[in-house]
Amino acid sequence: MGAPYPTKKALRESIGKEFRFIETSMFGEEYHGEGSYTVVGPDPCNKRTWYATVTVNAENVIVKVT
Repeated sequence: MGAPYPTKKALRESIGKEFRFIETSMFGEEYHGEGSYTVVGPDPCNKRTWYATVTVNAENVIVKVT
């Protein structure tokens, strides 16, 4: 799954805000609501410069980035 944030720091600064993501799997949806997701940014197809694990709550709000 991709995360269209320019840097991992920018993703961390988005804690408390709605999580933006890009589905990349050809096997179905990757996002299934509350939980932890491994993401790559800033572009999952062309430019992979950082990776992170994002934890979101039931309202799709970022609660943790590692």
